[in-house]
Amino acid sequence: MYLEPINFVAMKENQIQIHYNIYKWEELSESYKNLMDLSIAAQQNAYAPYSNFQVGAAILLEDGTIFTGNNQENAAYPSGLCAERVAIFACSAQHPNIKIKVIAICANSEKIDINTVLAPCGSCRQSMYEYESKQNTPIKVLLKGVDNEVVEFLSVADLLPLAFQCDGLKKVR
Repeated sequence: MYLEPINFVAMKENQIQIHYNIYKWEELSESYKNLMDLSIAAQQNAYAPYSNFQVGAAILLEDGTIFTGNNQENAAYPSGLCAERVAIFACSAQHPNIKIKVIAICANSEKIDINTVLAPCGSCRQSMYEYESKQNTPIKVLLKGVDNEVVEFLSVADLLPLAFQCDGLKKVR
């Protein structure tokens, strides 16, 4: 069966733009370096025997409290959990009413050649977006590459511009 191509002009063409900054390690503030160092330390303790891909995350709350997390794999896929969600869920469980200011994330592997900054997976982006939406304040995201370059997003929304959001779900009981 042959389908003819659609030959009409879109009513309105749109674009999505994201905003981010790129820094060299030496350009970072001491607080950003500290947070990134904590994510690197957390990465070292990741349990990743299957993927050999270690990820660490460090979260700074507005009161100065810091939470860390790392990826936790499991032979019964998909029972494991990414570093970002380990950290953000622990943070929310222990301090549900304190806003998150920054999430620093780093990834590395001894067996996989990583030559770029790696961004969180879709599930982590959606989870982080949920907390940004809940607190009604942007959460900065820092991503460290292997070459000591750090990418800063001023909001999780820049990582997930068309996030799933449905206020109607909150009304369903």
